[in-house]
Amino acid sequence: MVNSKSKTIVFVHGLFVNPESWAEWKSYFEAKGYKCYTPANPCHEGSPEVLRKQINPDLAKVNFEDVVNNIVRLIDTLPEKPIVIGHSLAGLVVQKLVSMDKVEAGICIDGAAPQGIITTKWSFWKVNGAVVNPFKGNSVFEPNKKWFYYAFCNTMTREESDKVFDAYVVPESRNIPRGTLKKFAKIDFRKPHKPLLFIAGEKDNCVPASLNRKNFRAYKDVNSIKEFKEFKGRGHFICGEPNWQEVADYILNWLK
Repeated sequence: MVNSKSKTIVFVHGLFVNPESWAEWKSYFEAKGYKCYTPANPCHEGSPEVLRKQINPDLAKVNFEDVVNNIVRLIDTLPEKPIVIGHSLAGLVVQKLVSMDKVEAGICIDGAAPQGIITTKWSFWKVNGAVVNPFKGNSVFEPNKKWFYYAFCNTMTREESDKVFDAYVVPESRNIPRGTLKKFAKIDFRKPHKPLLFIAGEKDNCVPASLNRKNFRAYKDVNSIKEFKEFKGRGHFICGEPNWQEVADYILNWLK
């Protein structure tokens, strides 16, 4: 419980999707009295189906710093510091925004880890290695349904996963996740910070729960609020799996 006074939420989407993935969450929190924003990362605006067919030629140039600065520009226009909720790569965006003192509270859902926080879990390397592959240069990564099923929807049926793919998946810049290996993605874990909530899915292949926990434990300031919650049986698509409302309810109660 953080007793947050802010009534503004910024939802930041992760890799391979765009703001469409937050539609139900936006409606959920607006019904609870929050003003919600769901900005698109650079070159991620539009219909996922169209984005898959017509890849923006500038997409491959987008990097992690661009994603963070895009959200900073939005936050700087708001009347109050927002609560920021980020999934996957955007979990690290949240951590960076917290370190920049841009937010009232941050929620990292299945979040990517900062520079220096690593895992030996094979599933992580299987999923992410295909994306950051240095031999692919500045080519755009185009997810296929088999990869997406293993990376995101392994707790669902393949048929369900394919429907999710058709509805939400977009091509992605390899330079965004590559940026997590650079200095800009480093976090000073000793600094006092605004409240942080880390949420993990037990069955997540893309960002294993153990990596989320390691990320959470890295923060050392004993006077700063932080919390870790693992949801059993959930995968990386935790924000869209059946019973996603349970995760949203948990966040809402934590904020009160």
